[in-house]
Formats: sequence, C-alpha cells, structure tokens
Amino acid sequence: MLEQALVALAAAGGTAVAQAAGTDMWTGLRQAIARWFGRGDEQRERAELERLDQTAGELETAEAAAAERMRIRQEAAWQARIEALLEGLDGTERAKAADELHALLAQHTRQGGVSAGQGGVAAGGNVDIRAEKGSIAAGLIHGGAHIGCPPVPDPSQG
Repeated sequence: MLEQALVALAAAGGTAVAQAAGTDMWTGLRQAIARWFGRGDEQRERAELERLDQTAGELETAEAAAAERMRIRQEAAWQARIEALLEGLDGTERAKAADELHALLAQHTRQGGVSAGQGGVAAGGNVDIRAEKGSIAAGLIHGGAHIGCPPVPDPSQG
C-alpha cells in the first residue's frame, strides 16, 4: 500500500490526464506521461500513447450529459494505473519515479490555473461581463448576434 503522499501524487496525475485531454496542454503531457510509464521501454511507451489517445477520444466524444462522469472515470483509471506502477517499484525506484512524476506534472500542467477545451472559455479569477445601452456582452457566442430594434408585433397579435 502506498503512503498518502504517493496516493495524492497519483490522484494529481490522473486529474492532469483527464483535464488536459483536448487542451493545448495535451501534447506535452501526453508525451511525458507515456515516457514516464515506459521507463525506457519504447514498446511500453507506444502502448501508453495509445491508451492516452483512447482516453482523449472517449473524453472528446462523450455526450454532454455524460462528460463529467467520463472525466471522473478517466481520472480514477489513470490514478489507479499510476498507483499500480508505483507499487510495483522498490523503495529507491519508487522515490525516483515519484520525483519524476512530480516534476513532469509541474512542467506540463497549469498549477492553480484553469483550462478550457476547444470552443470554451476559462477564467482563473472573477469575470464581470456587462451589457449597457443596447450593447451585447458575452464570454462566448456560438453563432451570430444582432443588435437592433425588435420587430413591431402585428396588431392582430394583440
């Protein structure tokens, strides 16, 4: 059984994988995680790249209603995989692997930051969006927007 600090590190790794998929952070993190799992074995590294791609694909194609459940499922799955790798190492190797994972997460994730997938908006603090005097204000508009006088209703409509 892993000590609490390693379990927390594994959880951070799982979260990083699930949250980075589909963002600008994905490519670097994907490569680094695959190398970390591969531990110098190129064939294993390629297998991890395939698993990571499968994870990203599942997260990207998840229906909106199921997206959060899928993200949580992927976080847990990657946490379990990281924990299993760490448990399989002896004390010295485990410490080295933990240090490497900690460093790669620090390098390839936004510490305390936020990230939005394609077509989204992310804010790391308060956001105040206001519309004044007939203007339009939005964080994100899909489609068009039009400012003008509303049509006058037909007198027969009341």
